[in-house]
Amino acid sequence: MSIVVVGAGLVGCLSALGFAEKGYKVRVFEAREDIRVVKSPDALRSINLALSARGIKALEYVDKEMADRLMDETIPMYGRMVHDTQGNQSSQNYGLYGESINSIDRGKLNEQILSEAENHPNVEVVFGHKLVEADLPQPSVTFRPSNGGDDLKLGPKEVISVIGADGAYSKVRQFIQRHVRMDYKQEYIDHLYLELKIPPGPNGRFLLDPNHLHIWPRHSYMLIALANKDGSFTSTLFAPDSVFESLLSGEKMVQFFEQNFSDALELIGRDALLECYYNNPRASLISITCNPYNLEGKGIILGDAAHCMVPFYGQGLNCGFEDVHVLMEMLEKHEFNLELAYNDYTASRHVDLVAIIDLAMQNYEEMRHKVTSTTYLIRKHVDEWLSRTFKDGWLSLYTMVSFRPDIPYSKAVRKEAWQQSIIQTIVTNTLNLTLGSGLIWVSLYAMKKFNRK
Repeated sequence: MSIVVVGAGLVGCLSALGFAEKGYKVRVFEAREDIRVVKSPDALRSINLALSARGIKALEYVDKEMADRLMDETIPMYGRMVHDTQGNQSSQNYGLYGESINSIDRGKLNEQILSEAENHPNVEVVFGHKLVEADLPQPSVTFRPSNGGDDLKLGPKEVISVIGADGAYSKVRQFIQRHVRMDYKQEYIDHLYLELKIPPGPNGRFLLDPNHLHIWPRHSYMLIALANKDGSFTSTLFAPDSVFESLLSGEKMVQFFEQNFSDALELIGRDALLECYYNNPRASLISITCNPYNLEGKGIILGDAAHCMVPFYGQGLNCGFEDVHVLMEMLEKHEFNLELAYNDYTASRHVDLVAIIDLAMQNYEEMRHKVTSTTYLIRKHVDEWLSRTFKDGWLSLYTMVSFRPDIPYSKAVRKEAWQQSIIQTIVTNTLNLTLGSGLIWVSLYAMKKFNRK
């Protein structure tokens, strides 16, 4: 009997390895062909990933040596590099003590972790098999091969449980919904994205500082760029649908870049920009929340299948990997009773997943607008001073989310709200004191003038 994992993406592969390390036999089914052999069109819609502390901790929990191998392919980014309209650059560090998030190409990471899973003695990976039916209370599943062969049916004697790691449009989630009263919300934001590329310079030289996440914030839209090992940068334009609709020709796109991202246009190149304009898709951004995530011990959804989020906090990958870590700890806690572990996972994990989905949505405004505002920069300096003064007693929200996996997302949100209230109280009292002092001074001055009369 096997754990059946649906989806050989990043979370699917790590969950397979997690269960395999616990001694389970695991069969992974992927609807696509092997991405190491057949390149998917999805490669044109892949925003580079930012692997940070939560994701790294999950990888190390499953296999420390594997985590080290995967980290060898990353490039550390110690802060944001903000580009203004004149081409000037200003750095904003992420952490106080040299902390970094780590850029990595999604496709390469998926290929590597897929190979790690396939090489595990307890894991079998089957490509070109799409889930078409599931009777999870049994549990039983049916897969249809892409080559036109007979359906593959696995029944209760072959399947222990089904793990849905099959993305935002999850089939496993749909089959769970047949048997549980699942609350479900799906929201598309009014922004699309287009992937671009900044090529390497001569001899593979980076044309921008590779150790920063580069941002061209323009209030209602923005451009970003993250480094790759070959010296190139994956660059992505995020903009409202109305902006893309206004770019009716390649020449319009070039003019748009000349007006808003002139220094980036020099790096991308006019011809390369036109090629991306005509050939790369404008992809949507979706946010999904649901609850519960499981059907007893027979099925559970992880990663985007359970909590798809917009990419603006860089936590989609890290949160998905953390799902696996949390679930594995639940298995240990409940002595490998799947039903108890799954139920506990749903009950405890939901509040954190809702918190990070909301934060991801809010961070888009910060990246495209607030990073240029004086108020934001003052608050950042205040946070840094208070953090150095009070250590763990005061932590910025970004630090808690990106560098402190010991702090759950929901607790980070609560702590940030408490810190905001303190700052607001200080500001209000300072203003009141200043105003009061001013009124007293004016009153004394007026009395003095009056007495002279």
